[in-house]
Amino acid sequence: MKDGVNGVALAVFIFFFLAVTVMGFLAARWRKAENDSLDEWGLGGRSFGTWVTWFLLGGDLYTAYTFVAVPAAIYAAGAAGFFAVPYTILVYPLIFTFLPRLWSVSHKHGYVTTSDFVRGRFGSKGLSLAVAVTGILATMPYIALQLVGIQAVLDVMGVGGGEDTNWFMKDLPLLIAFGVLAAYTYSSGLRAPALIAFVKDTLIYIVIAVAIIYIPIKLGGFDDIFAKAGEAFSQTNPATGKPRGALAPAEPGQWTYATLALGSALALFMYPHSITATLSSRSREVIRRNTTILPLYSLMLGLLALLGFMAIAAGVKVTNGQLAIPQLFEDMFPSWFAGVAFAAIGIGALVPAAIMSIAAANLFTRNIYKDFIRPDATPAQETKVSKLVSLLVKVGALVFVLTMDKTVAINFQLLGGIWILQTFPALVGGLFTRWFHRWALLAGWAVGMVYGTFAAYGVASPTQKHFGGSSKEIPGIGEIGYIGLTAFVINVVVTVVLTFVLKAAKAPDGVDETKPQDYTADAGDPGVVVELPPATAGAGH
Repeated sequence: MKDGVNGVALAVFIFFFLAVTVMGFLAARWRKAENDSLDEWGLGGRSFGTWVTWFLLGGDLYTAYTFVAVPAAIYAAGAAGFFAVPYTILVYPLIFTFLPRLWSVSHKHGYVTTSDFVRGRFGSKGLSLAVAVTGILATMPYIALQLVGIQAVLDVMGVGGGEDTNWFMKDLPLLIAFGVLAAYTYSSGLRAPALIAFVKDTLIYIVIAVAIIYIPIKLGGFDDIFAKAGEAFSQTNPATGKPRGALAPAEPGQWTYATLALGSALALFMYPHSITATLSSRSREVIRRNTTILPLYSLMLGLLALLGFMAIAAGVKVTNGQLAIPQLFEDMFPSWFAGVAFAAIGIGALVPAAIMSIAAANLFTRNIYKDFIRPDATPAQETKVSKLVSLLVKVGALVFVLTMDKTVAINFQLLGGIWILQTFPALVGGLFTRWFHRWALLAGWAVGMVYGTFAAYGVASPTQKHFGGSSKEIPGIGEIGYIGLTAFVINVVVTVVLTFVLKAAKAPDGVDETKPQDYTADAGDPGVVVELPPATAGAGH
């Protein structure tokens, strides 16, 4: 790491940061809000077209953490880190089957969150609360990791001083970035990250295109890069006594690789921020188009992952793997272009952090505050509460980053993936059938959450006694697999078995406020009017 502050890179970084800050505040004027409601602040008025939605979803799903962590995983362990590429390929055919249905029924009934839909479909506030709490818990560490991404860039640029620097001065740049993010999210809602996403994605594509050509030329070509990476991975890791990694997954790790890719694909669009970006689009067709063009980001991700091999070949040495790629950029690029790359990562953190905080706030407001605390809240009151909660969520994430070790944030994010996957049966199952019993879904969710949490707690690593990873032996099979997928299978089995039992016992099944035609309705169809659900949850439309 270079001594002192990289002034040129910092100046370029500040330029782009100021530019997106101005854009964030101007986004409030992008389209004048028709009313003071969550539809306007939290979903951008449900008005975004194909390209805005594409940039918004891309900015939402491909975060600063993706930019830093995927190649960092490959830098640390080799090809096992490539699991992110197949899972982002698997996810798009999957969401093509159910996202248009979710958009249609949400548009018809004015649902703002997945919990709104679950409550309306199954007539269960308890199940809705479970989905909401799971979404909030899974999102919090995800926001924290975006701040970790910003902090990694600041560290490499030399901003904030060394370890002996006063804590306030060391963290001041991150505090400023947080303050700006909180201010324009509060002011402009979802329109701010939607507008900034254009800048973020453009910068990332430029940086990846340059990096994939320029860095290999400087390092002697891909032959030398792979040869040096293979040599490095063959070295024994003193902590484990085994090779550091491999250029291709070894046979014992193939179950882990496959189950992690499949489980992650199933979980990705269960996250509240993914759904928030989806519901902001103006038509069902916009969603369908986006499922066909979003795979362009998977191509970018595959090229991005190769940076992990390049960091090894370039001789990057860091104690924290999250710094490997920012350090590679500083070492290999001219200072001015390193600043552009750092800006891409920094802005890549602001966009998803804003969307995630909005999504978590919407869940609290609609499915905790309105359902259980103030059922007669007006749309204006809902919006005010959501704005305040979005600030609290960011503060919580900031405190998490400043007071805990970074590995703790990563471990909780992995745990969040296990948790959020347990909402799949209620959400996706509910979009296609009303057969599942609401109590069975709640029991399946609870069993999946308990198993996933305790299984992850029991995983140790060379540096941690608990929560050291997200893979463990699959009961009955004996292979090592993704804990989240195992918990999901147990969840589904419990749900199906209890549904048979409860239906045989004629247990009350709840009221379904949706109709079959609601799941294929589009914005222009007769009788489709976006409206907020009535104050009394569960009432018909």
